[in-house]
Amino acid sequence: MTFSVAGFCERTGMVGVSITSSSICVASRCPWVRAGVGAASTQNITDPSLGNEMLDLIAKGSSPEQAVQMITKGRKFIDYRQLAVIDIKGRSASFTGSETLGTNAVVRSDGCIAAGNLLISTEVPQAMADSFSKHSHLHLTERLLLALQAGLDAGGEEGPIHSAGIKVAHEHPWPLVDLRVDWADEKPIDQLIELWRDFEGQMMDYNTRAIDPRSAPSYGVSGDL
Repeated sequence: MTFSVAGFCERTGMVGVSITSSSICVASRCPWVRAGVGAASTQNITDPSLGNEMLDLIAKGSSPEQAVQMITKGRKFIDYRQLAVIDIKGRSASFTGSETLGTNAVVRSDGCIAAGNLLISTEVPQAMADSFSKHSHLHLTERLLLALQAGLDAGGEEGPIHSAGIKVAHEHPWPLVDLRVDWADEKPIDQLIELWRDFEGQMMDYNTRAIDPRSAPSYGVSGDL
């Protein structure tokens, strides 16, 4: 049903998650990022509240392992959840409930954690982790997208994927990157990568508009002087 990779960039301090699924609008409920804290994914049969709860606990000083232990202990329906989280120290943790769908796996690697369920094989998360490590010189967004593509190339999930998304946080309370393909009959990851290519050149302009609109470039729309 879903596979994802959450990562941390040691060079920049950025954190992010890329994710894809056979379900509609996966990025509306599964990936969570917070600047200076970490990134998380709550997937399988999703409880979106768990993403923020993990990041809240990490922000208060818990390690990822502690955060996962605290939110899963005694939690109703936790057996239906698959969780992955990484912090800005590169530490990661996961949980896969007994009711997680189909073939599932999690791989923790340097600076990333990859997870999936209803997969073609358990090799999919490893392919994502390997790709993430291979492209350490790239922008975190690019690394996460290439890792997601590597997971698809390794077989992906059992059925066709229809939605994909990516979120990356850096220095501010809002995401630096928050892009989604909510439904596509085919190739949502390709469409997401194309969207990133279009957005990348304007990304910092939108940041500047938030920080100091006086120094921001023109908007490039009708009537803008």
